Amino acid sequence: MPEDLLTVAMPPHRVWQRGGARPMLALHCSLAHAGAWAGLAAGLHGVTITATDQIGHGRAADWDGVSDLHAEATQSAVAMAEAMGGGAPVDFIGHSFGGTVALRVALERPDLVRSLALVEPVIFAAARVGHAATYDAFRAAHLDFAARVAAGDFAGAAAQFHGHWGTGERFADLPERTQDYMAKRIGLIVAQNPVLLDDAAGMLRAGRLEAVQVPVLLIEGAESPAIIAAVHDALAARLPRVTRLAVPGAAHMVSITHAAAVAGAVQAHLDGC
Repeated sequence: MPEDLLTVAMPPHRVWQRGGARPMLALHCSLAHAGAWAGLAAGLHGVTITATDQIGHGRAADWDGVSDLHAEATQSAVAMAEAMGGGAPVDFIGHSFGGTVALRVALERPDLVRSLALVEPVIFAAARVGHAATYDAFRAAHLDFAARVAAGDFAGAAAQFHGHWGTGERFADLPERTQDYMAKRIGLIVAQNPVLLDDAAGMLRAGRLEAVQVPVLLIEGAESPAIIAAVHDALAARLPRVTRLAVPGAAHMVSITHAAAVAGAVQAHLDGC
């Protein structure tokens, strides 16, 4: 499978040529990098997939610790989509944090989006309506995690985060390089809280999701934390053209651990657009 790693004026990114010029922009989850899409990309055809390293990840620039992380990631995705499509809309796929960025692009720059495939987009604030108890319990636990980060226990916080959102293996069993990569970036998770927990970007304001006219595929792991199904319920109730898929036996990292199943659903989604 041809793959090129390019560093240009745009964010560092990888490109997979999968037998077609149709452009697709892939946005990875927190604590990952562009290469996380390799398995899923192998199962797609008729597209050219570009996956960026998001701010603070991979070969991208470090986050400055002060600016609006979600806004910067969104601006970067917009710039990449403009470059890829020459102003024409492109297909987006995003996982977790990357899914929320893809959704925000659809809200703020609908002219750039042809379709959305969102793998567990963690816009937790969506669950406040209709699933308040689930949201409140999650918020309390997530803020406890944030306090651990604030106290400087980065390795412990990374282990806690991985235990909740990872692929199932123990943090201690990950390669030391991977543990270090995650611990050094764990503060990025807390930096997302204003948007993801409290909707500081106004993504959930009345009428915004209802205005998204492109096809949306929502993908979740059937074994994911309860907050994910609550978020998807809320999004599905408001997005006009939505399809849902729950992958049996999978959890939050479903696009990696069950790449073939996700690729099949994404391909059908693209073929129908």
